[in-house]
Amino acid sequence: MQIKFWGTRGSIAKPGPSTVRYGGNTSCVEIRSDAGTLVVLDCGTGGHALGQELSARADGAAEGHLLISHTHWDHIQGIPFFAPLFVNGNKWDISGPKDLSQSLRAALAGQMEHTYFPVTLDQFAATIRYHDLVEGSFSIGDIRVTTRYLNHPALTLGYRLEADGASIVYCCDHEPHSAAMASGELPIIGLDRRYADFITGADLVIHDAQYTAKEYAAKIGWGHSSVEYAVRVCREAGVKRLALTHHDPLRDDAAVDLIIDDVRLRLRDEGSSLDAMAAAEGLTLELRGDSDRSYGQSKIYFSAKAALDDSTFAHPVLLYVADSATRSMLAEAIAIEGLPTRIAANGDELQQMMLAERPSLVIVEHAPPQIDGLETARAIRQIEAAGTVQVPVVLVASNDHHLDANRGVATDWLVTPVSMSYARTKIRAWVLRSACRWIRAQLPSEERKRLSILHDLAILDTPPEERFDRLTRIASAAFGVPIALVSLVDSERQWFKSCHGLQMHETERDLAFCSHVVKSCEEMVIPDTLLDDRFADNPLVVNEPRIRFYAGAPLILDNGTCIGTFCLIDTRPRELHPDEMAILRDLRDLAIEEIKRKPA
Repeated sequence: MQIKFWGTRGSIAKPGPSTVRYGGNTSCVEIRSDAGTLVVLDCGTGGHALGQELSARADGAAEGHLLISHTHWDHIQGIPFFAPLFVNGNKWDISGPKDLSQSLRAALAGQMEHTYFPVTLDQFAATIRYHDLVEGSFSIGDIRVTTRYLNHPALTLGYRLEADGASIVYCCDHEPHSAAMASGELPIIGLDRRYADFITGADLVIHDAQYTAKEYAAKIGWGHSSVEYAVRVCREAGVKRLALTHHDPLRDDAAVDLIIDDVRLRLRDEGSSLDAMAAAEGLTLELRGDSDRSYGQSKIYFSAKAALDDSTFAHPVLLYVADSATRSMLAEAIAIEGLPTRIAANGDELQQMMLAERPSLVIVEHAPPQIDGLETARAIRQIEAAGTVQVPVVLVASNDHHLDANRGVATDWLVTPVSMSYARTKIRAWVLRSACRWIRAQLPSEERKRLSILHDLAILDTPPEERFDRLTRIASAAFGVPIALVSLVDSERQWFKSCHGLQMHETERDLAFCSHVVKSCEEMVIPDTLLDDRFADNPLVVNEPRIRFYAGAPLILDNGTCIGTFCLIDTRPRELHPDEMAILRDLRDLAIEEIKRKPA
């Protein structure tokens, strides 16, 4: 992958004679994969020069993808001046974090209202598709993207991009979860350890480093990292290269030189292999990775494009906080975010609420002996173990010292004192996390070979055939299910050679239950999709055909390749008994014989 920096300044553009070498424009980075896929990370004022260059190139940047970390001005001010968006025939995808109250498109349109700007968002001539993202993963051509919420006063996503055997992580803006970590001298623990897991093993991390540790002491809560923290967390995570960015507008080139010289000296004295640099406008880097490298980091999260509607946010937030000031502030923050709130007077009442409603979030104060939040959280986990409820539990406390020892109890900690804006952002992130119970299947280890064998069968997109339809009709009648399918999993879709009881003939592969079967090459039975975090918020569950039961048997050829499934679907929960499973295998085997037998 090739990386070029077009904007490296933070907060406000600061061009001038003292910022010539590192640049005065705000955040914007260009990424290109070896296959030519174009991704732009943020579009601050640096986006203007990038847009001009892209438009001057031979292809005119006809297609591209813009990933917005968050909608603070210094990360979106270049959008109204980004030339490719004004060219008729161009196609661009703009993606960024989903809000609870408005879409990404609405947020971007705000800075182009007539009060502030003469051209509206609707006057872009290019075809633009907007995507609201949550924490998860998705693909842009040959680039795999994983998103993770960062610690910032606005809902902000960090992006991990993986392609060509290399990985890049973009974390701008981000603040240490624990202010004590800013010194870079303490071990990385708690929520900062979870953050380190996100960047682990990256070839390049582009990291917010607006302050020094000394400066940060007066900027706690502003949403930015110290240089020392960025270096320490990257060392802990085994990162190969670190590019410090989001330079403070008051920091001139000479000051940046002093910082990076000091960082390099410390790394050398410590014997660290981390290669650190200061991001500079015009700086171009090239990453060459191992083409056979697997991306374990990027394939274990929920889909970043999970389908969410208003009903997703109808579930209440339960609040059990003794301190009246904190309780009032949190209740107000929840209300501003448009979420219903239930306030519990004691632990027993909280548990009753847990059983009576499906909360999206539980916030409990940890202030023993008045309220032992850890014990309350443990009681909630016992309810979960009984299969009654699954919910994130956040503890409010004056410190997060208990976090590492109680990871399985507390989902997160809200350390007081905390501002209203910060509380709103964290609540939003927690609720969105709990709303997205849908995991995409990983790719099989030999996916290229599998697809080649599937395509060589020349069965995809062929007309319906009675020899297959007969089998799905029998399956529907034998099992009493409305839907039976012979599903073949292609690179971006699952296509149905036979689809009894279903009007559609294919779906996106990311939606496909069958993709999980293809990955494991094993049978899969889901008695109730709403009780399974892999599928509860899958669009095929939330919307038509509203799948509640699934049973799939893999279609495995003689050479061991799994090309799809013979599967059963019902709109109500049910079990599949061993003798029924045997019948499903028989029908699957008959389907395989038909696949191997070429039509006359």
